[in-house]
Parts: sequence; structure tokens; C-alpha cells
Amino acid sequence: MKNITLSTVICRCPVGRIQDNLGNMEKWIRAAKALGSGMVCFPELNIPGYSTQPTILENALSPDPEILHRLHGLASAYGVTVLAGLVEKGETGRLYASHVAMGPDGLIGVYRKLHIAPPEQTIFTPGADIPVFEAQGIRFGIQLCYDAHFPELSTRMALKGAEVILIPHASPRGTPKEKLASWMRHLTARAYDNSVYVVAWNQVGDNEKGLTFPGLAVVLGPSGRVEKQTLSQEETMMTLTLSGEELAKIRENRMHFFLPHRRADLFP
Repeated sequence: MKNITLSTVICRCPVGRIQDNLGNMEKWIRAAKALGSGMVCFPELNIPGYSTQPTILENALSPDPEILHRLHGLASAYGVTVLAGLVEKGETGRLYASHVAMGPDGLIGVYRKLHIAPPEQTIFTPGADIPVFEAQGIRFGIQLCYDAHFPELSTRMALKGAEVILIPHASPRGTPKEKLASWMRHLTARAYDNSVYVVAWNQVGDNEKGLTFPGLAVVLGPSGRVEKQTLSQEETMMTLTLSGEELAKIRENRMHFFLPHRRADLFP
């Protein structure tokens, strides 16, 4: 893994205001580029906004050439990889909570949320694939919010070569401090058990459809320790360089890197 500077954007994402949300993205991408970021990461469903109301159907995008073209334009113009969330309408009309990874040279891939939270189950269909992507000299997996509660997913991504797991959230209610305490119950284990970086961040503010989000972001190193965090009630951005040297140091220690000793014969 190469060193990579990435920025997580904690932003407000009003439901249905797609063009406004896209415009807000460019502001943050420009700011992240000025800080030397190679990857700019936005929250779950940041483009259409997050909602479990049936009106979210109005904001569904069939792999939309216009939206993908806009994202590619941003990635290309600023020379960065952009991660962004949308409601994707599949070929059969099913809806997926998806996250796009877009690079300067085009689409890197799309992740469809695998574990659908109970309030979302009347709206979204779970995905069926566990992809690992490569960009900016790192191999990374994407999980969306509720996905992070299932340890096997992180292990499977690590076994497929992920060095970083990126977890965009649209997790409402509570204060940033309360939300961070909740995250720390499971995210530290995902990083420590698999010797990967875990990066998690959330929406912030009123979505104009009855939900309010506590803004926060946290980076956990491959030893499970918090490397940086921010708690915010306003839009902000957290930027940090992830160290390939630190990852290698952990993984070269036989007593600290557990994954190679996993009993694959018992846990296929």
C-alpha cells in the first residue's frame, strides 16, 4: 500500500436536491485538492439525500449517464478519486443504496449495500457482491453504515486484499459524541482483527424530510487505535494521510497480523 492523503466530507444532504448536492460536492473536492488529497469521500446517499420514505423513488437513478458524467468531470478536473452515494435503479427496477468510486480515468466501480437496516427494507434491495477496488495505490472496500455491524464482511474484504475499509454513513439521531461511542463498540474490532485502516464518516444536519444527522468522522489504524477524529454539528472535512509503512509494520509482525492464521478449513 502506498501512502494516501484522503478527505472525508461531513456534509448536509437535503433529500431530492440533487443538483444542489452535486454543486456542494465540487466545493469540497476543490478544498480537499488544495490540501493534497488524492481521494475525496462523501457520505452514504449524499447525492439524493437519505430517506426511507417512498418518495425516495423519485430520486432513483438508473445507472444515470448524466450523473456519472458529472462525477467523472469532477474527478478528472481535480485529479482525484471521488466516492459518492446514490440510489441506483437496477435493470429490473429494484432499488439499491449504492456508492460509486470514480477516478480521473473513469468509473472504478460501484458497491451496492449488502445489509439493509430494518427501516430501509421496504425500499432497498440488498446487493450480492463483495468487491474490492484499487485506486491511488491502495486496495479498498466500501461498506455502507449498517454493513459495518457484520464482522464477516470486513474479514472477507481483507481476505480479498483490502488494506482500507471505507464506511460512509447516513446515521441519524443522537449527538456526535453519542454516535462516536456507538461506532467505537465495533469499528475498532474491524480494524484490529483484520489489520486494516477503517475510515468512517457521516452526514450532518437536517435532511428536510424529518431526520437530523450528527456529523462526525473517525480514522482507525491497523492496530485498532484512533488516528484522527472530528465531531461536528456543521459541515466540515477531515483530512489525513494513511501510512503504508504503518500498515506494513503491523502486517509483518506475526503476533499482530491474525488473518494469515485464520482456519479457512473451519470458516470457508
